[in-house]
Amino acid sequence: MSTTTTETTGAEPVAAVPETLYRWRWVALLVILAGEILDMLDALITTIAAPTIRADLGGSAGTLQWLSAGYTLALGVGLITGGRLGDLYGRKRMFLVGAAGFTIGSLLCGLAVSPEMLVGSRVLQGLFGALMLPQGLGLIKEMFPPKEMGAAFGLFGPIMGLSSVGGPVLAGWLIDADPFGTGWRMIFLINLPLGLAAVAAGLRFLPEARASHASRLDLVGALLAALGAGLIVYPLVQGREQGWPAWTFAMMAASAAVFALFVWYELRVRRSGGDPLVTPSLFRKRGFSGGLIVGLVFFSGMTGFALVFALYTQLGLGYSPLKAGLAQIPWSLGMIAGFGAAQAVARFGRHVIHAGAIVMAAGVAGIVLTLHLAGFGVSPWQLAPALIVTGLGMGLLMAPFFDIVLAGVEPHETGAAGGTLTAVQQLGSALGAAVLGTVFFDRLGEHLTASGPAFRHAMDATLWTVVALLAASFVAAFLLPKQARADH
Repeated sequence: MSTTTTETTGAEPVAAVPETLYRWRWVALLVILAGEILDMLDALITTIAAPTIRADLGGSAGTLQWLSAGYTLALGVGLITGGRLGDLYGRKRMFLVGAAGFTIGSLLCGLAVSPEMLVGSRVLQGLFGALMLPQGLGLIKEMFPPKEMGAAFGLFGPIMGLSSVGGPVLAGWLIDADPFGTGWRMIFLINLPLGLAAVAAGLRFLPEARASHASRLDLVGALLAALGAGLIVYPLVQGREQGWPAWTFAMMAASAAVFALFVWYELRVRRSGGDPLVTPSLFRKRGFSGGLIVGLVFFSGMTGFALVFALYTQLGLGYSPLKAGLAQIPWSLGMIAGFGAAQAVARFGRHVIHAGAIVMAAGVAGIVLTLHLAGFGVSPWQLAPALIVTGLGMGLLMAPFFDIVLAGVEPHETGAAGGTLTAVQQLGSALGAAVLGTVFFDRLGEHLTASGPAFRHAMDATLWTVVALLAASFVAAFLLPKQARADH
Protein backbone atom coordinates (compact mmCIF):
# COMPACT_ATOMS: atom_id res chain seq x y z
CA MET A 1 0.00 0.00 0.00
CA SER A 2 1.43 3.41 -0.92
CA THR A 3 1.66 6.11 1.69
CA THR A 4 1.89 9.85 1.79
CA THR A 5 4.03 11.69 4.28
CA THR A 6 2.59 14.24 6.63
CA GLU A 7 3.85 17.35 8.35
CA THR A 8 5.85 16.86 11.52
CA THR A 9 5.76 19.19 14.48
CA GLY A 10 8.90 19.82 16.47
CA ALA A 11 10.06 16.78 18.42
CA GLU A 12 6.94 14.77 17.65
CA PRO A 13 7.15 13.39 14.08
CA VAL A 14 4.08 11.45 13.12
CA ALA A 15 3.69 8.23 11.27
CA ALA A 16 2.62 8.35 7.66
CA VAL A 17 -1.09 8.09 6.94
CA PRO A 18 -2.22 5.48 4.37
CA GLU A 19 -3.29 7.16 1.16
CA THR A 20 -6.54 5.17 1.07
CA LEU A 21 -7.57 6.86 4.32
CA TYR A 22 -5.95 10.21 3.58
CA ARG A 23 -8.34 10.83 0.70
CA TRP A 24 -11.23 10.86 3.22
CA ARG A 25 -9.67 13.75 5.15
CA TRP A 26 -12.60 16.14 4.71
CA VAL A 27 -15.07 13.52 5.93
CA ALA A 28 -12.74 12.79 8.86
CA LEU A 29 -12.67 16.52 9.60
CA LEU A 30 -16.46 16.48 9.96
CA VAL A 31 -16.08 13.70 12.54
CA ILE A 32 -13.60 15.83 14.51
CA LEU A 33 -15.93 18.83 14.28
CA ALA A 34 -18.76 16.69 15.65
CA GLY A 35 -16.64 16.15 18.76
CA GLU A 36 -16.06 19.90 19.03
CA ILE A 37 -19.80 20.53 18.74
CA LEU A 38 -20.51 18.06 21.55
CA ASP A 39 -18.08 19.93 23.79
CA MET A 40 -19.26 23.42 22.87
CA LEU A 41 -22.93 22.59 23.36
CA ASP A 42 -22.39 20.90 26.70
CA ALA A 43 -20.22 23.73 27.96
CA LEU A 44 -23.05 26.19 27.30
CA ILE A 45 -26.39 24.44 27.76
CA THR A 46 -26.37 24.13 31.55
CA THR A 47 -26.12 27.89 31.98
CA ILE A 48 -29.66 28.07 30.60
CA ALA A 49 -30.97 24.80 32.05
CA ALA A 50 -29.57 25.14 35.59
CA PRO A 51 -32.63 26.81 37.23
CA THR A 52 -35.00 24.22 35.71
CA ILE A 53 -32.73 21.35 36.75
CA ARG A 54 -32.54 22.61 40.32
CA ALA A 55 -36.32 23.05 40.48
CA ASP A 56 -36.74 19.40 39.45
CA LEU A 57 -33.89 17.62 41.25
CA GLY A 58 -33.42 20.00 44.15
CA GLY A 59 -29.99 20.85 45.53
CA SER A 60 -28.40 24.02 46.80
CA ALA A 61 -27.29 27.13 44.97
CA GLY A 62 -23.88 25.47 44.73
CA THR A 63 -25.44 22.85 42.48
CA LEU A 64 -26.02 25.56 39.86
CA GLN A 65 -22.29 26.35 39.94
CA TRP A 66 -21.13 22.72 39.90
CA LEU A 67 -23.12 21.95 36.74
CA SER A 68 -20.71 24.23 34.88
CA ALA A 69 -17.59 24.07 37.06
CA GLY A 70 -17.58 20.27 37.35
CA TYR A 71 -17.47 19.85 33.58
CA THR A 72 -14.85 22.51 32.83
CA LEU A 73 -12.64 21.52 35.78
CA ALA A 74 -12.53 17.87 34.68
CA LEU A 75 -11.93 18.94 31.08
CA GLY A 76 -9.13 21.32 32.03
CA VAL A 77 -7.15 18.97 34.26
CA GLY A 78 -7.45 16.12 31.76
CA LEU A 79 -6.60 17.83 28.46
CA ILE A 80 -2.82 17.51 28.51
CA THR A 81 -2.95 13.91 29.71
CA GLY A 82 -5.54 13.16 27.01
CA GLY A 83 -3.18 14.47 24.36
CA ARG A 84 -0.34 12.30 25.68
CA LEU A 85 -2.57 9.22 25.65
CA GLY A 86 -3.25 9.88 21.98
CA ASP A 87 0.49 9.93 21.30
CA LEU A 88 0.96 6.67 23.19
CA TYR A 89 -2.01 4.59 22.07
CA GLY A 90 -3.16 6.21 18.85
CA ARG A 91 -5.23 9.33 18.25
CA LYS A 92 -8.05 7.51 16.49
CA ARG A 93 -8.43 5.04 19.34
CA MET A 94 -8.44 7.74 22.00
CA PHE A 95 -10.89 9.89 20.02
CA LEU A 96 -13.28 6.95 19.76
CA VAL A 97 -12.93 6.06 23.45
CA GLY A 98 -13.48 9.72 24.35
CA ALA A 99 -16.53 10.11 22.09
CA ALA A 100 -18.08 6.86 23.36
CA GLY A 101 -17.44 7.80 27.00
CA PHE A 102 -18.81 11.30 26.44
CA THR A 103 -21.96 9.79 24.96
CA ILE A 104 -22.35 7.45 27.96
CA GLY A 105 -21.82 10.41 30.29
CA SER A 106 -24.56 12.30 28.43
CA LEU A 107 -26.92 9.36 28.88
CA LEU A 108 -26.19 9.26 32.61
CA CYS A 109 -26.85 13.02 32.81
CA GLY A 110 -30.20 12.51 31.13
CA LEU A 111 -31.09 9.70 33.56
CA ALA A 112 -29.87 11.48 36.70
CA VAL A 113 -32.16 11.16 39.73
CA SER A 114 -30.23 13.43 42.11
CA PRO A 115 -28.02 16.53 41.94
CA GLU A 116 -25.04 14.45 42.99
CA MET A 117 -25.56 11.95 40.16
CA LEU A 118 -25.93 14.75 37.64
CA VAL A 119 -22.79 16.60 38.76
CA GLY A 120 -20.85 13.33 38.81
CA SER A 121 -22.03 12.57 35.27
CA ARG A 122 -20.95 16.06 34.19
CA VAL A 123 -17.48 15.35 35.56
CA LEU A 124 -17.48 12.10 33.58
CA GLN A 125 -18.38 14.03 30.43
CA GLY A 126 -15.49 16.40 31.07
CA LEU A 127 -12.96 13.59 31.59
CA PHE A 128 -13.93 11.82 28.38
CA GLY A 129 -14.08 15.17 26.57
CA ALA A 130 -10.46 15.69 27.66
CA LEU A 131 -9.64 12.39 25.97
CA MET A 132 -11.55 13.22 22.78
CA LEU A 133 -10.74 16.87 22.04
CA PRO A 134 -6.90 16.92 21.98
CA GLN A 135 -6.80 14.29 19.24
CA GLY A 136 -8.35 16.64 16.67
CA LEU A 137 -5.30 18.89 16.27
CA GLY A 138 -2.92 15.96 15.78
CA LEU A 139 -5.25 14.20 13.36
CA ILE A 140 -5.69 17.31 11.23
CA LYS A 141 -1.92 17.83 11.03
CA GLU A 142 -1.53 14.21 9.95
CA MET A 143 -4.31 14.23 7.36
CA PHE A 144 -3.90 17.59 5.60
CA PRO A 145 -1.03 18.97 3.54
CA PRO A 146 0.19 22.46 4.52
CA LYS A 147 -1.69 24.17 1.68
CA GLU A 148 -5.04 22.86 3.01
CA MET A 149 -4.29 23.32 6.71
CA GLY A 150 -5.65 26.87 6.84
CA ALA A 151 -8.95 25.86 5.28
CA ALA A 152 -9.29 22.94 7.68
CA PHE A 153 -8.68 25.03 10.78
CA GLY A 154 -10.81 27.82 9.31
CA LEU A 155 -13.92 25.71 9.83
CA PHE A 156 -13.48 25.81 13.60
CA GLY A 157 -14.38 29.50 13.84
CA PRO A 158 -17.85 29.20 12.28
CA ILE A 159 -18.53 26.03 14.30
CA MET A 160 -17.65 27.82 17.54
CA GLY A 161 -19.77 30.78 16.53
CA LEU A 162 -22.81 28.72 15.57
CA SER A 163 -22.49 26.63 18.74
CA SER A 164 -22.28 29.72 20.93
CA VAL A 165 -25.48 31.04 19.32
CA GLY A 166 -27.32 27.76 19.02
CA GLY A 167 -26.38 26.13 22.33
CA PRO A 168 -28.37 28.36 24.70
CA VAL A 169 -31.26 28.68 22.25
CA LEU A 170 -31.43 24.93 21.70
CA ALA A 171 -31.37 24.31 25.46
CA GLY A 172 -34.15 26.82 26.05
CA TRP A 173 -36.29 25.45 23.22
CA LEU A 174 -35.91 21.82 24.33
CA ILE A 175 -36.86 22.68 27.92
CA ASP A 176 -39.91 24.71 26.87
CA ALA A 177 -40.99 22.20 24.19
CA ASP A 178 -40.64 19.28 26.63
CA PRO A 179 -40.45 16.55 23.92
CA PHE A 180 -41.75 13.18 25.13
CA GLY A 181 -42.12 14.66 28.59
CA THR A 182 -38.35 14.66 29.09
CA GLY A 183 -38.05 18.31 30.15
CA TRP A 184 -34.46 19.38 30.78
CA ARG A 185 -33.18 15.82 30.26
CA MET A 186 -33.41 16.15 26.49
CA ILE A 187 -30.54 18.68 26.47
CA PHE A 188 -28.27 15.75 27.32
CA LEU A 189 -30.13 12.95 25.54
CA ILE A 190 -29.85 14.86 22.25
CA ASN A 191 -26.11 14.13 22.41
CA LEU A 192 -26.75 10.42 21.92
CA PRO A 193 -27.36 10.37 18.15
CA LEU A 194 -24.52 12.85 17.51
CA GLY A 195 -22.12 10.92 19.73
CA LEU A 196 -23.02 7.55 18.22
CA ALA A 197 -22.67 8.98 14.71
CA ALA A 198 -19.22 10.37 15.61
CA VAL A 199 -18.12 6.96 16.88
CA ALA A 200 -19.48 5.09 13.84
CA ALA A 201 -18.02 7.57 11.34
CA GLY A 202 -14.74 7.72 13.26
CA LEU A 203 -14.33 3.96 13.01
CA ARG A 204 -14.65 4.22 9.25
CA PHE A 205 -12.92 7.47 8.32
CA LEU A 206 -10.34 8.49 10.93
CA PRO A 207 -6.79 7.42 10.06
CA GLU A 208 -4.73 5.03 12.17
CA ALA A 209 -1.72 7.10 13.17
CA ARG A 210 0.24 8.10 16.25
CA ALA A 211 3.41 9.99 17.14
CA SER A 212 6.41 7.89 16.13
CA HIS A 213 8.31 9.06 19.22
CA ALA A 214 5.52 9.21 21.79
CA SER A 215 6.32 10.63 25.21
CA ARG A 216 5.64 8.72 28.39
CA LEU A 217 2.65 9.51 30.55
CA ASP A 218 3.37 11.69 33.59
CA LEU A 219 0.66 10.22 35.79
CA VAL A 220 1.96 11.74 39.05
CA GLY A 221 2.07 15.20 37.48
CA ALA A 222 -1.49 14.78 36.19
CA LEU A 223 -2.74 13.74 39.64
CA LEU A 224 -0.99 16.67 41.34
CA ALA A 225 -2.48 19.14 38.83
CA ALA A 226 -5.98 17.69 39.33
CA LEU A 227 -5.62 17.76 43.11
CA GLY A 228 -4.39 21.36 43.15
CA ALA A 229 -7.26 22.53 40.92
CA GLY A 230 -9.86 20.66 42.96
CA LEU A 231 -8.54 22.09 46.23
CA ILE A 232 -9.15 25.64 45.00
CA VAL A 233 -12.48 25.21 43.17
CA TYR A 234 -14.29 23.07 45.78
CA PRO A 235 -14.03 25.52 48.72
CA LEU A 236 -14.87 28.48 46.47
CA VAL A 237 -18.16 26.82 45.53
CA GLN A 238 -19.07 25.25 48.87
CA GLY A 239 -17.58 27.79 51.27
CA ARG A 240 -20.39 30.33 51.08
CA GLU A 241 -23.09 27.81 51.97
CA GLN A 242 -21.03 26.51 54.90
CA GLY A 243 -20.34 29.98 56.30
CA TRP A 244 -16.66 29.93 55.24
CA PRO A 245 -15.35 27.58 57.94
CA ALA A 246 -11.62 27.18 58.56
CA TRP A 247 -11.35 24.09 56.35
CA THR A 248 -12.22 26.12 53.23
CA PHE A 249 -9.22 28.40 53.75
CA ALA A 250 -7.05 25.41 54.66
CA MET A 251 -7.98 23.75 51.35
CA MET A 252 -7.14 26.90 49.37
CA ALA A 253 -3.77 27.14 51.16
CA ALA A 254 -3.20 23.44 50.45
CA SER A 255 -3.93 24.12 46.77
CA ALA A 256 -1.00 26.56 46.61
CA ALA A 257 1.23 23.98 48.32
CA VAL A 258 0.18 21.25 45.89
CA PHE A 259 0.86 23.44 42.87
CA ALA A 260 4.29 24.27 44.30
CA LEU A 261 4.91 20.54 44.68
CA PHE A 262 3.70 20.06 41.10
CA VAL A 263 6.28 22.59 39.80
CA TRP A 264 9.07 20.92 41.82
CA TYR A 265 8.10 17.49 40.55
CA GLU A 266 7.94 18.61 36.92
CA LEU A 267 11.43 20.14 37.19
CA ARG A 268 12.69 16.91 38.77
CA VAL A 269 11.22 14.82 35.95
CA ARG A 270 12.85 17.07 33.35
CA ARG A 271 16.25 16.94 35.07
CA SER A 272 16.08 13.14 35.18
CA GLY A 273 15.48 13.01 31.43
CA GLY A 274 11.78 12.14 31.65
CA ASP A 275 8.72 13.64 29.97
CA PRO A 276 6.97 16.10 32.34
CA LEU A 277 3.29 16.87 31.95
CA VAL A 278 4.15 20.55 31.42
CA THR A 279 7.43 21.69 29.90
CA PRO A 280 9.13 23.75 32.68
CA SER A 281 11.08 25.91 30.21
CA LEU A 282 7.81 27.49 29.10
CA PHE A 283 7.44 29.29 32.40
CA ARG A 284 10.74 31.08 31.92
CA LYS A 285 9.17 32.90 28.97
CA ARG A 286 7.52 36.10 30.14
CA GLY A 287 5.05 36.17 27.27
CA PHE A 288 3.82 32.66 27.89
CA SER A 289 3.54 33.09 31.66
CA GLY A 290 1.74 36.39 31.09
CA GLY A 291 -0.59 34.61 28.67
CA LEU A 292 -1.50 32.07 31.33
CA ILE A 293 -2.42 34.91 33.68
CA VAL A 294 -4.47 36.72 31.03
CA GLY A 295 -6.21 33.49 30.04
CA LEU A 296 -6.98 32.47 33.61
CA VAL A 297 -8.43 35.88 34.51
CA PHE A 298 -10.26 36.56 31.25
CA PHE A 299 -11.93 33.17 30.89
CA SER A 300 -12.94 33.32 34.56
CA GLY A 301 -14.81 36.53 33.84
CA MET A 302 -16.31 35.30 30.57
CA THR A 303 -17.68 32.00 31.88
CA GLY A 304 -18.81 33.46 35.19
CA PHE A 305 -20.67 36.20 33.32
CA ALA A 306 -22.44 33.66 31.10
CA LEU A 307 -23.60 31.64 34.10
CA VAL A 308 -24.82 34.56 36.18
CA PHE A 309 -26.51 36.33 33.24
CA ALA A 310 -28.54 33.18 32.51
CA LEU A 311 -29.49 32.82 36.18
CA TYR A 312 -30.47 36.48 36.48
CA THR A 313 -32.66 36.55 33.38
CA GLN A 314 -34.62 33.50 34.57
CA LEU A 315 -34.69 33.82 38.35
CA GLY A 316 -34.55 37.61 38.56
CA LEU A 317 -36.42 38.76 35.45
CA GLY A 318 -38.74 35.77 35.08
CA TYR A 319 -37.69 34.86 31.52
CA SER A 320 -38.55 31.39 30.28
CA PRO A 321 -35.56 29.17 29.35
CA LEU A 322 -36.19 29.83 25.66
CA LYS A 323 -36.43 33.59 26.15
CA ALA A 324 -33.26 33.54 28.23
CA GLY A 325 -31.47 31.64 25.45
CA LEU A 326 -32.72 34.04 22.79
CA ALA A 327 -31.58 36.98 24.92
CA GLN A 328 -27.97 35.77 24.56
CA ILE A 329 -28.00 35.84 20.75
CA PRO A 330 -26.79 39.48 20.50
CA TRP A 331 -23.84 38.59 22.71
CA SER A 332 -22.89 35.66 20.46
CA LEU A 333 -23.36 37.70 17.28
CA GLY A 334 -21.17 40.43 18.74
CA MET A 335 -18.49 37.83 19.46
CA ILE A 336 -18.60 36.57 15.85
CA ALA A 337 -18.30 40.17 14.61
CA GLY A 338 -15.36 40.68 16.97
CA PHE A 339 -13.56 37.67 15.51
CA GLY A 340 -14.04 39.13 12.04
CA ALA A 341 -12.93 42.62 13.06
CA ALA A 342 -9.82 41.22 14.72
CA GLN A 343 -8.63 39.80 11.40
CA ALA A 344 -8.77 43.27 9.84
CA VAL A 345 -6.66 44.85 12.60
CA ALA A 346 -4.35 41.90 13.28
CA ARG A 347 -1.30 44.03 12.41
CA PHE A 348 -1.74 45.92 15.69
CA GLY A 349 -0.92 42.77 17.64
CA ARG A 350 -1.18 43.11 21.41
CA HIS A 351 -3.12 46.37 21.10
CA VAL A 352 -6.07 44.35 19.76
CA ILE A 353 -6.21 42.41 23.04
CA HIS A 354 -6.10 45.67 24.99
CA ALA A 355 -8.86 47.13 22.83
CA GLY A 356 -10.96 43.99 23.33
CA ALA A 357 -10.69 44.24 27.11
CA ILE A 358 -11.74 47.92 27.03
CA VAL A 359 -14.66 47.32 24.66
CA MET A 360 -15.93 44.33 26.63
CA ALA A 361 -15.67 46.27 29.90
CA ALA A 362 -17.68 49.09 28.31
CA GLY A 363 -20.32 46.58 27.23
CA VAL A 364 -20.60 45.07 30.72
CA ALA A 365 -20.89 48.57 32.22
CA GLY A 366 -23.61 49.21 29.62
CA ILE A 367 -25.53 46.19 30.90
CA VAL A 368 -25.38 47.65 34.43
CA LEU A 369 -26.73 50.97 33.13
CA THR A 370 -29.48 49.25 31.11
CA LEU A 371 -30.66 47.23 34.11
CA HIS A 372 -30.82 50.37 36.26
CA LEU A 373 -32.68 52.43 33.66
CA ALA A 374 -35.15 49.75 32.54
CA GLY A 375 -35.67 48.02 35.91
CA PHE A 376 -37.27 44.59 36.19
CA GLY A 377 -39.30 45.14 33.04
CA VAL A 378 -36.15 45.11 30.88
CA SER A 379 -36.64 43.29 27.59
CA PRO A 380 -34.11 41.33 25.52
CA TRP A 381 -34.25 44.12 22.92
CA GLN A 382 -33.18 46.68 25.53
CA LEU A 383 -30.28 44.46 26.61
CA ALA A 384 -29.18 43.77 23.03
CA PRO A 385 -26.96 46.88 22.39
CA ALA A 386 -24.84 46.37 25.50
CA LEU A 387 -24.60 42.63 24.86
CA ILE A 388 -23.43 43.22 21.28
CA VAL A 389 -20.66 45.50 22.56
CA THR A 390 -19.74 42.91 25.21
CA GLY A 391 -19.48 40.18 22.58
CA LEU A 392 -17.57 42.43 20.20
CA GLY A 393 -14.90 43.06 22.84
CA MET A 394 -14.77 39.37 23.69
CA GLY A 395 -14.16 38.42 20.06
CA LEU A 396 -11.47 41.09 19.65
CA LEU A 397 -9.63 39.76 22.69
CA MET A 398 -9.97 36.05 21.94
CA ALA A 399 -9.12 36.08 18.22
CA PRO A 400 -5.39 36.97 18.47
CA PHE A 401 -4.86 35.55 21.96
CA PHE A 402 -3.32 32.14 21.20
CA ASP A 403 -1.07 33.37 18.39
CA ILE A 404 0.33 36.24 20.44
CA VAL A 405 0.83 34.18 23.60
CA LEU A 406 2.70 31.51 21.61
CA ALA A 407 4.86 34.09 19.81
CA GLY A 408 7.92 33.50 21.99
CA VAL A 409 7.57 29.72 22.20
CA GLU A 410 10.14 27.55 20.44
CA PRO A 411 8.79 25.30 17.65
CA HIS A 412 9.45 22.11 19.61
CA GLU A 413 7.50 23.54 22.57
CA THR A 414 4.40 24.53 20.61
CA GLY A 415 2.41 21.36 21.28
CA ALA A 416 3.02 21.44 25.03
CA ALA A 417 2.40 25.19 25.16
CA GLY A 418 -0.92 24.95 23.29
CA GLY A 419 -2.13 22.12 25.51
CA THR A 420 -1.14 23.96 28.69
CA LEU A 421 -2.80 27.16 27.51
CA THR A 422 -6.04 25.36 26.66
CA ALA A 423 -6.03 23.57 30.02
CA VAL A 424 -5.59 26.89 31.84
CA GLN A 425 -8.48 28.29 29.78
CA GLN A 426 -10.74 25.52 31.07
CA LEU A 427 -9.47 25.95 34.64
CA GLY A 428 -10.29 29.65 34.35
CA SER A 429 -13.81 28.72 33.26
CA ALA A 430 -14.22 26.51 36.33
CA LEU A 431 -12.90 29.28 38.59
CA GLY A 432 -15.26 31.77 36.94
CA ALA A 433 -18.30 29.64 37.71
CA ALA A 434 -17.03 29.24 41.27
CA VAL A 435 -15.99 32.82 42.02
CA LEU A 436 -18.64 34.85 40.19
CA GLY A 437 -21.37 32.40 41.16
CA THR A 438 -20.30 32.84 44.79
CA VAL A 439 -20.33 36.64 44.46
CA PHE A 440 -23.83 36.49 42.98
CA PHE A 441 -25.32 34.08 45.53
CA ASP A 442 -23.57 35.82 48.45
CA ARG A 443 -25.27 39.13 47.58
CA LEU A 444 -28.54 37.36 46.85
CA GLY A 445 -28.67 35.73 50.28
CA GLU A 446 -31.89 33.82 50.89
CA HIS A 447 -33.83 35.43 48.01
CA LEU A 448 -33.05 32.78 45.39
CA THR A 449 -36.66 32.18 44.36
CA ALA A 450 -38.07 35.68 44.60
CA SER A 451 -37.27 38.58 42.28
CA GLY A 452 -36.68 41.97 43.81
CA PRO A 453 -33.95 44.48 44.74
CA ALA A 454 -31.70 41.69 46.05
CA PHE A 455 -31.35 40.35 42.51
CA ARG A 456 -30.32 43.71 41.11
CA HIS A 457 -27.76 44.25 43.87
CA ALA A 458 -26.38 40.74 43.27
CA MET A 459 -26.17 41.34 39.52
CA ASP A 460 -24.49 44.72 40.01
CA ALA A 461 -21.82 43.21 42.26
CA THR A 462 -21.19 40.41 39.78
CA LEU A 463 -20.96 42.66 36.73
CA TRP A 464 -18.54 45.06 38.43
CA THR A 465 -16.44 42.05 39.39
CA VAL A 466 -16.34 41.12 35.69
CA VAL A 467 -15.17 44.67 34.90
CA ALA A 468 -12.43 44.31 37.53
CA LEU A 469 -11.31 41.02 35.98
CA LEU A 470 -11.17 42.66 32.55
CA ALA A 471 -9.06 45.49 34.02
CA ALA A 472 -6.70 42.86 35.43
CA SER A 473 -6.57 41.19 32.00
CA PHE A 474 -5.72 44.55 30.42
CA VAL A 475 -2.77 45.06 32.78
CA ALA A 476 -1.52 41.46 32.49
CA ALA A 477 -1.59 41.75 28.68
CA PHE A 478 1.46 44.05 28.86
CA LEU A 479 3.46 40.89 29.58
CA LEU A 480 2.58 39.53 26.13
CA PRO A 481 4.72 39.92 23.02
CA LYS A 482 3.75 42.90 20.87
CA GLN A 483 3.13 40.78 17.79
CA ALA A 484 2.25 37.20 16.88
CA ARG A 485 4.87 35.04 15.23
CA ALA A 486 5.93 36.17 11.80
CA ASP A 487 5.16 32.75 10.33
CA HIS A 488 1.54 33.08 11.38
